[in-house]
Amino acid sequence: MTDADQAIQFNTASDAAEKIAAWARHLRVEKQVSPHTLDAYIRDITQFTRFLSVHLGRPASLRDLETLKPLDFRAFMAARRSTGVESRTMARQLSAIRTLYRWFDNQGILRNPAVAILRSPKLPHAIPKPLNPAAARQAMNLAASDVCGEAEPWIIARDTAVLLLLYGCGLRISEALNLNRHEAPVPPNEDVLRIVGKGNKIRLVPVLPAAASSVQTYMDMTPGLDPQGPLFIGKQGRRLNARNIQLLMQKLRSALCLPDTATPHALRHSFATHLLGGGADLRTIQELLGHASLSTTQVYTGVDREHLLSQYDKAHPRAG
Repeated sequence: MTDADQAIQFNTASDAAEKIAAWARHLRVEKQVSPHTLDAYIRDITQFTRFLSVHLGRPASLRDLETLKPLDFRAFMAARRSTGVESRTMARQLSAIRTLYRWFDNQGILRNPAVAILRSPKLPHAIPKPLNPAAARQAMNLAASDVCGEAEPWIIARDTAVLLLLYGCGLRISEALNLNRHEAPVPPNEDVLRIVGKGNKIRLVPVLPAAASSVQTYMDMTPGLDPQGPLFIGKQGRRLNARNIQLLMQKLRSALCLPDTATPHALRHSFATHLLGGGADLRTIQELLGHASLSTTQVYTGVDREHLLSQYDKAHPRAG
């Protein structure tokens, strides 16, 4: 992409566009952020620079980015708010701007102290919404009984194996679908998965016998798997798309009358919540989930507290 193309993409002067493109390459190559994260960062910065071109009356240059005042950044946030953008999205966009300016500073390109005094909007306290144990078991059983009306047994086995890895191992859907054939939790491998999670952090996750057996059943029914290729494949032989599993959960929701929050990621929430309810400590759950910070894992204590209070309200004679 030429400097002119970059300037058009970001709606900035060519010097600023060149450095923003270099920052994006740094995120992709050196930081190895996920494609989804990279797209979100670029989208956020593009919205910011396009706002600046209107706000300043010209495409922003590096000098403009260096001399922006707190009022300029707040004007961007106010403009986003006026379009109905929620606080969580605004906080993410402000995080992208901070990340860009931190890189500028580390590279000796420019430094703008105004960024440091910006405050993110307050976010509502979001509590994960897991399935209860009975609903999780029903979902696994119904998937294995062909809720989608698939004619091919190997597809039923595949989908069941994926769901069991999400619920039984607490994997993100991307982590399950990024597994390759040689990484499958079947002999000669141990009953532990080596997962490369966010930020290229590696963690070891124990695999329940039921999940390992489900994966083995799927592999036995799919003999054409490339030993060096993806573990879970679609009908065309390529790596399975997450949309297939999302559609499966949509059908399970309908069949079991589950709420819209019953998504593939809710199975990961269910894994953590059910472990906590069973007596597992937060540090162990943090390691299994691959959370960088314990504070991220602590949100599950809110879920467990709600469950305890609801049980108290139902059972105690003086409750309510």
